[in-house]
Formats: sequence, structure tokens, C-alpha cells
Amino acid sequence: MASKCKSILLFLMWTALLTNLCALIWAQDGGAARRAAPDNTRTNERDRSKSESTADQQGKNPSDQAITQQIRRAVLQDKSLSTYAHNVKIVTRDGNVILKGPVRSIREKRIVETKAIAIAGENRVSSQLQIAPE
Repeated sequence: MASKCKSILLFLMWTALLTNLCALIWAQDGGAARRAAPDNTRTNERDRSKSESTADQQGKNPSDQAITQQIRRAVLQDKSLSTYAHNVKIVTRDGNVILKGPVRSIREKRIVETKAIAIAGENRVSSQLQIAPE
């Protein structure tokens, strides 16, 4: 009986030690992730320029809104894409689509562009997508 109690106590001690170790590792990793958060200041300043397409330039007519919604839905449904790709800016005005923002790879850039072209048409999509560094 005493041997069984010692085994249980030893098991509980190891479990507590591993739990604390995992918590310490997660806390350190979370801190690194916060320190390495992307800084979009320059991109946001660029997008304030009058010559840049922004979301407030989105066409208000039902056709433009439908095109934007269909492209957004197609991009979001593709779970192979990164959060970056899921969050690209899609602006449609008079049936013409502008794609802006960072994606993680050339592959993602092509996928987003292909989805937009399939919905809006070959000569109706202007891609300003950029590949973000890791």
C-alpha cells in the first residue's frame, strides 16, 4: 500500500513539473510572438495617399458589392491560405477589382488572383499583392 502511495505521489509530482514546464515554454513563446508582431505603419501611411485604392472607394452598386463578396467568400473558404491571404483588401469599382495587401508566398498570390479572375473576369483584376517576409 505504501509503495502504491509513493507511486501515485511521484506521478503527481512529475505531472506538476511537466505542467509548469509547459506553461513556462508557452509564456516565453507568447512573449516572442508579441515582440515579433508585424508593424504595418508604412503600409498604412502608403494607403492614405489619394492615389491608392482603399476600402472606402468600394463601389456602392449591388454588382460591385456582389463581386467583392464572392471573391472574399472564395478566398476565406480556402483553408490552405494563410491569415494574411484571408485578409487581403478587395476593392471593386465599376466591375474592376483591385487586390492589395501581403500574402505569404507566390503560391498564395496566384491562388487569390485566380479566384478573383474566375469571378470578375480576366481583364478586370489588378493585383497589387505583395509577398510578406517570414
